[in-house]
Amino acid sequence: MHIFSKSPKKPPKKPSNSDEESTSSRSRSPPKKSVSSSSSKSARAAAKEENIRPGQGSAARSSRSFQKSVPHSPRHPYDPNSHPLNLPPDQLRRLSALSSMSDPDRMDVDTEGPVAAPTSPPTQPNLPPTFETPTPKTNGTNGPANGPKEKEQEGPTPPPHKSTPTSPTPAPGPAVDEAEAFKAAGNKFYKAKEYKKAIEEYTKAVEAQPTSATYLSNRAAAYISNGQYINALDDCTRADELDPQNPKILLRLARIYTSLGRPQDALDTYARIQPPASAKDIAPAKAMLQHVQVAEDALRNGTTGSMALHALDQAEKLLGLGAQKPRKWQLMRGEAYLKMGNVNALGDAQNIAMSLLRNNNQDPEALVLRGRALYAQGENEKAIQHFRQALNCDPDYKDAVKYLRMVQKLDRMKADGNTEYKAGRFQAAIDKYSEALEVDPLNKGTNSKLLQNRALCRVQLKDYKGAVSDCEKAISLDPTYTKAKKTKATALGQSGDWEAAVRELKELQEQDPSDASIVKEVRKAELELKKSKRKDYYKILGIDKDADENAIKKAYRKAAIIHHPDKNLDNEDAAEIFKDVGEAYETLSDPE
Repeated sequence: MHIFSKSPKKPPKKPSNSDEESTSSRSRSPPKKSVSSSSSKSARAAAKEENIRPGQGSAARSSRSFQKSVPHSPRHPYDPNSHPLNLPPDQLRRLSALSSMSDPDRMDVDTEGPVAAPTSPPTQPNLPPTFETPTPKTNGTNGPANGPKEKEQEGPTPPPHKSTPTSPTPAPGPAVDEAEAFKAAGNKFYKAKEYKKAIEEYTKAVEAQPTSATYLSNRAAAYISNGQYINALDDCTRADELDPQNPKILLRLARIYTSLGRPQDALDTYARIQPPASAKDIAPAKAMLQHVQVAEDALRNGTTGSMALHALDQAEKLLGLGAQKPRKWQLMRGEAYLKMGNVNALGDAQNIAMSLLRNNNQDPEALVLRGRALYAQGENEKAIQHFRQALNCDPDYKDAVKYLRMVQKLDRMKADGNTEYKAGRFQAAIDKYSEALEVDPLNKGTNSKLLQNRALCRVQLKDYKGAVSDCEKAISLDPTYTKAKKTKATALGQSGDWEAAVRELKELQEQDPSDASIVKEVRKAELELKKSKRKDYYKILGIDKDADENAIKKAYRKAAIIHHPDKNLDNEDAAEIFKDVGEAYETLSDPE
């Protein structure tokens, strides 16, 4: 601030330098608080010599030199060479009031308001070059009145300038060169295939410069080499957000998607790269997507799951080294095993479901997969439990609702058929079992049991041909179904073909030699086979083996009339048949 004022000139009374005796009437004050006019004149003279203009700023102040101080007047206790701001406050106020009235060209004084931006002073060709004023060690308001002798020529210390307070500058983070050093160390470890150490160094660089896409991309590369594809995806996604059009980052991101089994995302990312990525780079993602689509089509339209399994095997070969199989692919594999339907395949489907449930026991899709495997194995109660648990996890899951209703309906109809069978209403039982077979034609396990139950009903109705047909269908659905094979052998034997019955039972015995019941069945069938090679008197008379005496007599009379030789003159065997009829009656009518 510049507070130099000009007081009105009056002719001096004495030729000496003591001009301080005459001052303006307005500035009269006790001697203690007055300022000599000589100091004011000397200040104006110094300002004129230095060509000070209003608004010249620090350049004029720094180039100002003061004249030698005038002799000290004993009437004034203050040194005229002292800076005006060193005056007492009331003296300073009076001096400012006088200067504002008498000097229209006075310099601007800083106020409490906001400080305007400094402007460059006009060029002064006759002025010497300006220089920075060194910061004073002591404040001018409370410093000594007269400094050392060598500082007398420098003049009084300029007053401090006010400035607008600013917020504290935040502490700077690690320098960029430090981040580069971490990156260089990470590159060194990466080339040496020490990926964990490389990740540690890249992490330090990321912490030093969190907004650097390069450091994130480098760490993603180290994560890929270390088999940490999920972490690599996170870093590469962040790097892509920071630098969206970087082709190197996009290429790395697309490769991560391929390694994780997300071919469609990979192809979408490749499409963003400019210039376009090479066909060699895109080929793995295209091939993977094609294999997955083949598997989906095979599950949707195919009759077996082998084609889907083959396509999934080819797709999994394109995954990153050590990458986990996508959950969707595992569910598709389980679906393929269910479609195959054999015992080993159903076991594999259960293993996949259990693996998924170990990671998340509230996974509704995995619960339904295991429930379907149990349902296909005929364990309907356990299947229903799994379907209900899936609905607890996701009440809107349509597959869980579908299979729960299906199994419940099938169980209800099967139970109704069993009730009719136990009541001896075999035809009604056959009708119930036939309706149940239409509920889910693809369920091999349950349908094989329904067919076997229906075959038992047909045996009771002496429909041996129909019973054998149902047993063969059941065995085709489940080749290991032992009970259906036993029922078939029984139907064959009771139909009179004991030779075929013995053959079926012996095949069954070879498959399970430890089953004592099969050994017993084989012995019984062999005995019946021997009997069948002898004359079957019941068959000759056309009666059942449980016929009573009246039935035997009635059957004999009827057969004797039909096969009498006098009525069969053209049949050479009529006499022999008539003889067998008489022999059968004598044998069967004998109570012993």
